Amino acid sequence: MRAAAFTGFGSPEHVSVEPFDDPDPEPDEAIVDVGACSINHHDLWILNGDLWIGEDDLPFVAGMDVAGTVTAVGADVHNVEPGDRVLLCPNETCGSCRYCREGPESHCKRFSLYHGGLAEQASVQADRLVHLPDDVDLVDAAALPVAYMTALRMLKQAEVGVGDLVFVPGATGGVGVAAIQLIDAIGARSIGTSTSKQKLDRLEDLGVDYTIESGDPDEIRSAVVEISRVDATLNHLGGPFSDVGLNVLRRGGRMVICGQTAGPTSELTLGDLFLNQKRVLGNTMGTQTDLEQLVDLIAAGDLDPVVNETYTLDQTSQAFADMNDRSVFGKLVVTP
Repeated sequence: MRAAAFTGFGSPEHVSVEPFDDPDPEPDEAIVDVGACSINHHDLWILNGDLWIGEDDLPFVAGMDVAGTVTAVGADVHNVEPGDRVLLCPNETCGSCRYCREGPESHCKRFSLYHGGLAEQASVQADRLVHLPDDVDLVDAAALPVAYMTALRMLKQAEVGVGDLVFVPGATGGVGVAAIQLIDAIGARSIGTSTSKQKLDRLEDLGVDYTIESGDPDEIRSAVVEISRVDATLNHLGGPFSDVGLNVLRRGGRMVICGQTAGPTSELTLGDLFLNQKRVLGNTMGTQTDLEQLVDLIAAGDLDPVVNETYTLDQTSQAFADMNDRSVFGKLVVTP
């Protein structure tokens, strides 16, 4: 088989299509012919050398959001069979700790993520496969796991309900776009920010209620409060936007943080936090049940994931170049 592998670090020129041996399933695994695999900033961080992958791991095949068709299964697999259309939940867990037993699985102390989807075939844990209805497109499905699953879990953690007002700084990134769509789907209201008017216009088509064109934390803080204090903040930026997200909450409001794109540290106004009884929560990814719910939303016609562009396997390096350019809106999906 062929796979788009990282052969070095630092730029998309280090992504090349290489030959690999066809995979054989272990007893608990399934082999999936990959029909679509979206890329995420997590993959880009690996390519840029910012995560734990080292020279000894090269060539390295990234790709977590895998959708395709099962072609073979191991001897102990009974939940899927060849011919099934499936979507991979990329969570990897121990299966035996308190959180794996009682949930949520994303709290597992040995939690990690699958990599290897940017290939013609992928060997995966069979019990992490979600069945796809025939009318759910593989490209749409591949957009779901990292961005949409994370956004849905954040909404649950923030206890967002019908009519609530939710602030999403940086709302035109992958998690941000997913959050705006899901907020609209559950009947809540949203405030989204971006430095691009063109992207904000596209957000309006997705159901955002208020937009703020700015990247300045102080301007954003003032603009949000002028609209209204919010019930929840979904923060994938971190850095200076964490204090903004906290300050604009109503009394008792909740902020959920899932990233640090704008900086790995934040200074918070602690008096605002405890005197106004606000809550700050951390979040990594979501659960397989969350992913199943997202598939159901697509099947019911209540969610249409935003895909910016599709690429062949040979165009994977261009996909990473486009992501690095930060001009995209929606998911970038490779179709091996």
